[in-house]
Amino acid sequence: MRPHRVVALINPPQSPFELACATEVFGTAPQDEPPRYSIRICSEYPGPVQTTAGYAMLVDTGLEALKQADTVVVPGWQPPGAPVPPAVTAALRAAHRRGARIVAICTGAFVLARAGLLDGRRATTHWRDTARLAAAFPHVHIDQNVLFVDHGDVATSAGTGAGIDLCLHLVRSDHGAAYATQIARNMVLPPHREGSQLQYAAQPAPAKADETLAPLLEWATSRLDTRLTLDRLAEHAGLSSRTLARRFTEQLGTSPGHWLLRQRIDAARVLLEQTDLPVEAIATRVGLTSAVNLRRRFRAHLGTTPGAYRRAFSQKPSVSPDGRVTRGRDPLGLPTGRDRA
Repeated sequence: MRPHRVVALINPPQSPFELACATEVFGTAPQDEPPRYSIRICSEYPGPVQTTAGYAMLVDTGLEALKQADTVVVPGWQPPGAPVPPAVTAALRAAHRRGARIVAICTGAFVLARAGLLDGRRATTHWRDTARLAAAFPHVHIDQNVLFVDHGDVATSAGTGAGIDLCLHLVRSDHGAAYATQIARNMVLPPHREGSQLQYAAQPAPAKADETLAPLLEWATSRLDTRLTLDRLAEHAGLSSRTLARRFTEQLGTSPGHWLLRQRIDAARVLLEQTDLPVEAIATRVGLTSAVNLRRRFRAHLGTTPGAYRRAFSQKPSVSPDGRVTRGRDPLGLPTGRDRA
């Protein structure tokens, strides 16, 4: 199976960090795993491309690289709202028409909007630039309170670190939660922040050392098979339920119940990918109590069933009727006809 081809389209002055969000995630292969992505960098005109860090990058490929891309990433555009050359917008539209996934990190959303790829859709960018994006493109529905928005064919992220969150989310969508977690672990990052999480904490001041939720989150994720109520979480943290709920909102942008459900679904995804455990056993192990509840949660959050998810992302070899060993995907990396049914 050939690697999924990612092409990053850059423009001077290019932010090295936003480019690195894509190159690090898609350019990293876990140990003893074949690479599932290849990544190239292109610009409108090959040659030196100045960066915001004061040095130039030498780019040897022009817009023709987009013709072969499975995913195109626009890692920022400086200054936000600056003109976009017609050749760039035309190349992006052409890539999108033939089925490439178009992804914007931070102010790259301005480029996708200029190409008309966001008309009538939700999108986001760095909170500092959402008002400018909304004013320039009134047909785009701007959401400044999320880390990223993914429509499948087009995706946008907020600033800086949210670009990593979006790229990891795309890896998770392509290859499953376990594989994406390996990438995140290699980068020494948390494996998953939801796109609906707030771009920034409601309280701008950083939490004090004794106010961080990290110890509680670690404790809870190691006990997903137990009954974890808000009162039990609050008791373990030594807080009132109201104070704990407030800290979840401030630090994670979500409620304790929503966070806990997300952990349970992610844990179920990993078990479906890496084990042959029955769905009922997986539901019990992750604290969702029954196969019926697990199926209901999967349908609501992922739009699929546990069985279809396992067939699409299983990392345990299986044998087809003609005796061939497969890994749950066809040679193109797409779900089989039975999986799509």
